[in-house]
Amino acid sequence: MKNSWLYSGFQLWLLLSISGCLSALVVMPASAQVKSENNVDSRTSSNLTTLLKVGRGNAKGGLRRNNYPIIRQLSEVEPPITNAQLLLVQSPTPQITPTSEIVPITSVKANPTAQGVEIILQTPQGTQLQVRNRSTGNNFIADISGGQLRLPSDEAFTFRSEKPSAGITEITVTNIDANTVRVTVVGEKALPTVELFDDDAGLVFGITSATIATQPPQQPQTPQTQEKPSSETPQEKPAAQDEPIELVVTGEQDGYNVQNATTATRTDTPLRDIPQSIQVIPNQVIKDQGVNRLQDAVRNNAPGVSQYFGQNQNFVIRGFRQDFNLINGFRSGVRAPADVDLANIERIEVLRGPASVLFGQLQPGGVINTVTKQPLSEPYYNVNFTGGQFSFYRSELDLSEPLTDDGNLRYRLNTAYQNNGSFRDFVSEQRFSVAPVLQWNISKNTTLTVDFSYTYNDPQLDYGVLALSDGSLVLPINRALFYPSLDRYTEEQYQASYRFEHKFSDNWQLRNGLSFSNTSSSGGYTYVENDFRDDRFLDRLYADGVSIAQSYQMQTDLIGKFATGSIQHQLLVGFDLSRTTDYFTFGTALLPTIDIFNPNYNVTRPNVQIENYGTTFTDTLGIYIQDQIDITENLHLLVGGRFDFIDQYDTLGTFSQADQAFSPRVGIVYQPIKPISLYASYSQSFNPVIGRSRTQEIFEPERGNQYEVGIKADISNKLSATLAAFQITKSNVLTSDPVDPINFSIQIGEQRSRGVEFTIGGEILPGWNIIAGYAYTDARVTEDNDIPVGELLQNVPKNAANLWTTYELQSGDYKGLGFGFGLVFVGEQQGDFPNSNFQVPSYVRADAALFYRRDNWRVGINVNNLFDTEYYETASRRTLVYPGAPFNVQATISYEF
Repeated sequence: MKNSWLYSGFQLWLLLSISGCLSALVVMPASAQVKSENNVDSRTSSNLTTLLKVGRGNAKGGLRRNNYPIIRQLSEVEPPITNAQLLLVQSPTPQITPTSEIVPITSVKANPTAQGVEIILQTPQGTQLQVRNRSTGNNFIADISGGQLRLPSDEAFTFRSEKPSAGITEITVTNIDANTVRVTVVGEKALPTVELFDDDAGLVFGITSATIATQPPQQPQTPQTQEKPSSETPQEKPAAQDEPIELVVTGEQDGYNVQNATTATRTDTPLRDIPQSIQVIPNQVIKDQGVNRLQDAVRNNAPGVSQYFGQNQNFVIRGFRQDFNLINGFRSGVRAPADVDLANIERIEVLRGPASVLFGQLQPGGVINTVTKQPLSEPYYNVNFTGGQFSFYRSELDLSEPLTDDGNLRYRLNTAYQNNGSFRDFVSEQRFSVAPVLQWNISKNTTLTVDFSYTYNDPQLDYGVLALSDGSLVLPINRALFYPSLDRYTEEQYQASYRFEHKFSDNWQLRNGLSFSNTSSSGGYTYVENDFRDDRFLDRLYADGVSIAQSYQMQTDLIGKFATGSIQHQLLVGFDLSRTTDYFTFGTALLPTIDIFNPNYNVTRPNVQIENYGTTFTDTLGIYIQDQIDITENLHLLVGGRFDFIDQYDTLGTFSQADQAFSPRVGIVYQPIKPISLYASYSQSFNPVIGRSRTQEIFEPERGNQYEVGIKADISNKLSATLAAFQITKSNVLTSDPVDPINFSIQIGEQRSRGVEFTIGGEILPGWNIIAGYAYTDARVTEDNDIPVGELLQNVPKNAANLWTTYELQSGDYKGLGFGFGLVFVGEQQGDFPNSNFQVPSYVRADAALFYRRDNWRVGINVNNLFDTEYYETASRRTLVYPGAPFNVQATISYEF
């Protein structure tokens, strides 16, 4: 560490000391008393409320019957005379306050009984849950406040049982928001009868169909041994004579609407409580669209996020290029993002706007975090095969199950193999990936997760086509402008990490994680040396070498919940350390000129003099603090800041530089009604700039400043939307020094991006899902010595929109049959920077899907570019323009067991 770090450390100590004093002043006068208040009004309430105590039953070998009454509908209850007669329980009803801890429901079991079926919601501890019920037609609905379906690994899951007993069509248990679980029982011909019990196992719903419940009592029934709720393993099956129960318990967040995300706050916070735009692309969307590349999933579903530099997973977010992506909150890659295979990806989180407050050096546009699949508490096996045009073949395997009887040790394994050609001449690719995960619940409060992934890839490098001097694109989209015998390289990626979590209490927990990644590539490629001549002849150089990039990262977070009077806090304090090393050798040689209209691909590999460019080291330390403050139940404040210290140097002694920066963030969320959130926020980012000015002063980091306002709405329990407006200003941009413009630069450049974004996702009606959005982005130069003010930034369409919707039949002979349709619109975008007369033209692409689910099988057909539109996805410059694929079809078959 440099001596400057000592001074920075003193600044940090001083800041924390002042913060501690201020916190003490807030806490000292605070005294809180929780009022007991009956909030049930018999004349205005639309449902009944029953307060239950879970996990306190003492029944052995079965349920403690008649502990709670049958849950009746409101119409069955006689109007009360006094408030005391409102209560359905035998003890006073304490008020559930916002400070109550969310109770995790770690498992859902279905057991057949003589009367019907019992649904057991297992909880790890005794606590109070509030149950409200209502009915609609044949649907019985119970909302459980203060609970969440959470696996022991803290992942959300859902439960579904189809035709569990005679007269019952379906039972579902789902999270409908951040603190409510919904149990839905659908009767076949009439409203079922539901009875509530308290048991050691947890909360038990005894369900009887209307047909069975209304049978005359004197009618004899066939003797039958009554099934009891099991407190043993979740793998227990119903008796053979019973109808099969379909049990769907997964760690994946089913559907198109995800309520929570971790990228914006490092805590599992409801999206509606985050004062920043964040979009989640769930695994179900990835499956339905049949995509296997990160760039395709983002391009199809995240408006305002575009790609640059061809085959790499580099993105432009809100007008600014992002050089890094995240995997489970850790940086991926060193000089460029690591190539992510979607086989083991649970969801993709797109955070728009500065993220330096939690993740350090980043461009101000935003960041993309991929969250990997984790082990499940139930056995799960899935095999998947896809075949399609352009010699596309892909197979996937997804396995998970507990390794011990108590389920405390479990694994998940995802593998994928892909071999494909392309509509582009001479382009092919072969890739293999494997990603095992092992998770151990050391105790009920301590979890250790170990991940590993390996990816092998040997793509044919492709540089697309080019535009003529007048900006026109006249070459066939399949035309190769490289030498097939030379442009080939292999890449291997290793990633290993562990995550350790320990809960000291219900309110305090510690998280520690360590990640190591290694990316190595070798081989040759060609690139353009100069602009091509006479709109015909292209000069190329051949480059050869080896690159090895490694990254070591450690993160430690302390998360605590506490109150200062009536104000609730969720405090995050943490630090991260990282070291990246970048070693490469490199050499070039001149190649024969290519005639773009009549290319000759026969060429001899030239002799290349390889030079060693040594190893570049980057050491970083980041210390951050964040407080999520609930001032009232509907007013939330988010404040945070981060100090970063960065040292960069190389082994050849060509440069050494130390930087430091402070990145703040503040945001506020106001919810006039529960489903609506109005928010505003301010945040900063930073990104180091290597070099010195003419006066030998070290360049300051580039800074980004964003102002954002928006509205988030839960249109229904399964459909959410976000509307955001933003302005980002990026300063300290390098531009030429007017005194010596050839050799030196100064930092007076400035760029600005402003725009509006709208996204919506979820279930409109049962079986009908949608993910859609629109973005308007105006990104341009506002100050520069070389580039005219007003020039547009590259790869930023002013207008972009997407729509993807599916519908699956929910009943009848064709139940499980589904259809999908999508549109992607990308407006005209500047193809180079500084600007010339070359723009990547706008396009509209349509996609479609047809799928059928039956038992454990799923068969799907995806039609990409339905109307065979000729379009171009992106451009790095006029000589590197990447066309999109024409009409093509892929078929997928998968089996789950």
